[in-house]
Formats: sequence, structure tokens, C-alpha cells
Amino acid sequence: MLETTARLRQQLDETVQAVASRSRLRPRLGLVMGSGLGGLTAAVSVDAEVDYAELPHMPRSTAPGHKGALVLGHLGAQPVAVLNGRFHFYEGHPPSHISYPIRLLRALGAELVFLTSIVGSMNRTMPPGSLVLLEDHINLMGVNPLIGPNDEALGPRFPDMSQPYDPDLRRLAKQVASAQGLALSEGVYVAVAGPNLETRAEYRFLRQLGADVVGMSMVPEVITARHAGLRVLAVTVVSDACIPEDLKPATLEELLRVAMETEPKLTALLRGVIDRLSTA
Repeated sequence: MLETTARLRQQLDETVQAVASRSRLRPRLGLVMGSGLGGLTAAVSVDAEVDYAELPHMPRSTAPGHKGALVLGHLGAQPVAVLNGRFHFYEGHPPSHISYPIRLLRALGAELVFLTSIVGSMNRTMPPGSLVLLEDHINLMGVNPLIGPNDEALGPRFPDMSQPYDPDLRRLAKQVASAQGLALSEGVYVAVAGPNLETRAEYRFLRQLGADVVGMSMVPEVITARHAGLRVLAVTVVSDACIPEDLKPATLEELLRVAMETEPKLTALLRGVIDRLSTA
């Protein structure tokens, strides 16, 4: 057990050293960009961009719409590290791979992490093209990145999850959305393993559980982030309607199209939050 946790710390040290050989920037904020949502990266004043393939112990991103690169630089006055691509359970990645980029953000110095993704909506008030600020989640993926030996140097054995999404950051996001005239719903996210989309009966079940939106990522990252002491904000883009009574076939092309059309609103919201962080 001790060997396992020591190996993780050694791997993180080696990845951090590889990043440091390209940039000395120490990010305060980490951002994880979902499918078709990497546009915020274009707003970064780039200090260095490193493909995941160039970083030791970093998995490879294979999901559509995920570039697979770490970008270091500034957004306004904030030093940031942007993960342009994430890892999913459905790709065959174990939880240790999914959580590794979040561990890396913390090791690089980040104190906060902003997560984005596309989701399906089971709530008629959140149609395709909506921005949804997560207030809570339900984990139905069947995996947890904290199972196994725990390293107290990385986080507590039993991290509290009563408020996984930081209340102050959520409040700030709502203030920014209001100032920008952006519609921003709040909702509960349910994480499933994927990669297939759900059946009508499954959507009914998930809705009855109290979920508003459904996706195949994020929750292992949130658990890891909270274990590591990172404050979390998560904003999702609704890419398709999952109303069981009106369900229609969905295609990846259509999901990515909606994501890319909505992405400018997401970028405006997150940039507004980041700008206000600079004065907080």
C-alpha cells in the first residue's frame, strides 16, 4: 500500500518537473474543458502548451472533441492551467487515470478548478443550448477514484462531500451571469459510465432520482478535487434533450454542433468569473 501511494507521488513529481522544464508559471486556477468546449483556451495568453503525449505518466485523450494538451498562461490577471481534454471511464481508463490530471493541477499549485462538459437534459426548463451550473451530483458510474490505499499527504481518507461545488464560486457565477444577461440554470448532475446513451426507462429513472442532467464524466474529477482540497465550480452545456416522453435519436455530430454554438456563452461566463476572482 505504501509503495502504491509513494509511486503516485513520484509520478506526480516527474510530471511536474516535465511541465516546469517548459514553463515556470504557477497556476492558481485549473480548467478542464469538455467535448467541443475548448474555445476558452484561445483567450489564454499562452506561456507554454504541452501535448499530453509529452508528459510522463499522463494518459492519452481519445474522446471526440478533446485535443489532449495542457496550456499554461494567463486569463486576465489569473495564472491558469487549462486541461484541453479529459479522460473517461468508457474509454477504458481506470479511475487513477481519470483523477491524475486533477492531482497534477494541485501539484502545480492550483487552488481552484473549473470543470465544463456537455450533458443531456431531462428537465424541460433546460433545453439544448442551456448553461447549467451544478449544485450537486449523483454518482452512478460504479467507480470511485479514492478506492484503495489513501495517502494523507494528498487528502483525507473520508473527504466530506456535503458541498462538492463551492457555494461562493456558484454565487459569483450567478452574479456574473446576471450582469451579462445570460440565462444560467442550476441543477443536479448524474454521472453514468457510458458510452451508450440511455433508454427511455433509464431517463425516467434518473429523473425520478432527482437529476436534471446526465453525463459520462466530471464526478470522479470532483471527488478527486475535493479530496485534494480544491474549490470546484462546474458549468455544463446542454447538448441534447433527454425527455423520455419525447425522446429522439441523437448523433455525436449534433451534440458537438450544439456545444460549439453555445461555447461562446460559456466562455463569456467563465471569463467574467475569472476577472472577478482577480479582485476577490
